[in-house]
Amino acid sequence: MTLDERHRKILFAVVTEYIASGNPVGSRRIATRYAINLSPATIRNVLADLEDSELLHQPHTSAGRVPTDLGFRCFVDAMATAGEISEAHRTALIERLRDLEPGADAVRETGQLLSGLTGTATIIAQPPVLEAGLEQLRFMPLSGGRTLAVLVTRSGAVENRVVVTELDIDDHVLERVNNYLGELVQGRTLREVRDLLATRLASDRGQYEQLRTQAQKMVEATVRGDLEQTQVVIEGQGALFDRPEFGDAEKIRGYLSAFEEKQKLLELLEQTLMADGVRVFIGSDAGIDEIRDISVISSPYRKGGSSVGSFGIVGPTRMDYRKYVPLVGFAANLLSDVLDGRLPGRSKRS
Repeated sequence: MTLDERHRKILFAVVTEYIASGNPVGSRRIATRYAINLSPATIRNVLADLEDSELLHQPHTSAGRVPTDLGFRCFVDAMATAGEISEAHRTALIERLRDLEPGADAVRETGQLLSGLTGTATIIAQPPVLEAGLEQLRFMPLSGGRTLAVLVTRSGAVENRVVVTELDIDDHVLERVNNYLGELVQGRTLREVRDLLATRLASDRGQYEQLRTQAQKMVEATVRGDLEQTQVVIEGQGALFDRPEFGDAEKIRGYLSAFEEKQKLLELLEQTLMADGVRVFIGSDAGIDEIRDISVISSPYRKGGSSVGSFGIVGPTRMDYRKYVPLVGFAANLLSDVLDGRLPGRSKRS
């Protein structure tokens, strides 16, 4: 939507003031707090024009105005990309990811820190292990024909999965299977390991045929047990509900309902996977019926140049987009560096 300079300045002043205070914004407040050389009467006329254009809404007669979803969208499209991450946030993210312990989940650590920095919840879409590059795959015996598959991804995530193989394999044979797989799995996905084993079985009937058959059956059982859709993880709900907006129990119930319906959140994050950078979903853009006062700022993260997952922060539409949009973008780029091994090693601490 095209606005002249006067209307744009007043719209942005209303959005900025509403983000800061959470209260409807009147003409007098704009005149006294913002460098807009217009009389209160002229400002009121502009506010009325913006309301007619459905960029602002007046909750009730004689009240000030609040931004609509469309008003927030105009603000975000014009202003959010011009923001810069603060030095404090930059340092906090770098230090947290630089100092991760071996085997820590860098994606969830990033989500937890974003929640703490923004006072919002974080949603994370992690790819199923079936599509993640593996560092290690080992099997451990359990009772009743069951086996524990331990999968370690290249990103450091660890997943334990009980699989049913219906194979009677003793510890000695199982160790041979683990040693054999150790030469195959590094850098490959679970699907690729399965397909490679099938190819070798079809083309080579040598002395390792029995070992490969056993390994192939165990990997196939693990593949069957893999989740067929991306996992959605939510971090920091407590931080979100500490915000002053959540004095309303009905709003808390709406958010909790939205968090339980993870499929809708997943759809937003799947849209993000196809994007080149940060995306902002405001109000009705998010398509979450349980609550309209919601925004999601999300970004994909990459490994080897390809998007492998996405995350976003979730909170009321009254978020500080100028701070949070660049923060989410920086976090995604930094996480991508970590997954590619480009971040400097752990800092030395005394």
